[in-house]
Amino acid sequence: MKTARIFQKPKNSMQSGRSRTDSWILEFEHQKAQEPDPLTGWTGGGDTSNQVRINFETLEAAKAYAEREGYAYHVVPAPERKLKLQAYADNFR
Repeated sequence: MKTARIFQKPKNSMQSGRSRTDSWILEFEHQKAQEPDPLTGWTGGGDTSNQVRINFETLEAAKAYAEREGYAYHVVPAPERKLKLQAYADNFR
């Protein structure tokens, strides 16, 4: 049975906006360990299911899809938002 991971897309660290961070992503985990290619040294494998990423509007929709298709899943909680409130004058201390 395939195992899926459901998580929220994290905020892009290069931008201050939080666009598209409210959607949920279902992603399949690796079924077997990846092996290095003897010729090139690149890591890979024959399992292509880990390349599939499905976006959902809500967590409930992602859970319903996984249950309907018969996938075992676990939900990774969204990271806690840390607000750093400071005054502009604090930059010059």
